[in-house]
Amino acid sequence: MEEAKEFLEGLDAKSAAKLLYIIDAAEQTNDPKLFKKLNGEIWEFRSKYLGKQNRLLAFWDKTDGKETLVIATHGFIKKSKKTPSKEIDKAKALRQSYFSNKSNK
Repeated sequence: MEEAKEFLEGLDAKSAAKLLYIIDAAEQTNDPKLFKKLNGEIWEFRSKYLGKQNRLLAFWDKTDGKETLVIATHGFIKKSKKTPSKEIDKAKALRQSYFSNKSNK
């Protein structure tokens, strides 16, 4: 989604590259250090670089029955141990909007 793209573009080159590497690696393995279920339908890609904990929230789209897509909603730099509930709520709202727009097409 657009906010995820903007977050990645706003990171320094090495942080963005590491997060993109983790997305690719998560496709190959089920490692909760890379891709962890947070709440209901919301998951997070996790990377740490130069002391910053970069997070990219995402959800699954399995609606076509052929392919499973992982849709990244948005990203943020995590500053506490727990993922802020406002970030999870934002991802849920973006997920809802995605499926609403998809069903209206």
